[in-house]
Amino acid sequence: DRMTLDFKNEGDLIYLVGTSRNDVNSSEYLYSFRGVKGSPAPFMELDEEYDFQQLILALIKEKAVLSVHDVSDGGLFVTLLESAMPKGFGFDVESDDEIRKDAFLFGESQSRAVVSVSPANQENFVELMSASGIDYTLLGTVNSDDKMMIDGEEFGKVSEAAGKYNSALAEKMA
Repeated sequence: DRMTLDFKNEGDLIYLVGTSRNDVNSSEYLYSFRGVKGSPAPFMELDEEYDFQQLILALIKEKAVLSVHDVSDGGLFVTLLESAMPKGFGFDVESDDEIRKDAFLFGESQSRAVVSVSPANQENFVELMSASGIDYTLLGTVNSDDKMMIDGEEFGKVSEAAGKYNSALAEKMA
């Protein structure tokens, strides 16, 4: 079964699979916005990564998820944007009070993915996650209104961010 990264339907639930950490090491955010050029690598633990990968494969095999996108360059915010862009969706998510907001949105610690789950399949997904022992967090929902909502605050439109995102990529390649 082929799994894609794009959100599929309005009202689908957005989950973060894996552990959020207060870690912005070596992130685009730290480099671009804080001017820190050298910092340690983002958090990565091989056994955790292996267990995480096995879980993601199981979620796909069991058809418990509609989309999967690993959190990497740019952190959770960019992952959400990249998942929303292809079909023009928006998202409405809450950050984690336990984690600094910049680390939550822009940290690049490994062994994390954003998945979307249909409400009808939520129980199945939660059972699989609970059995795995791997952290998971309900972030929010997929919306049809093109807005990027975080903690009840609008962070602009996906379509506008997509334009900037795509032109930034083109400029880097030129």
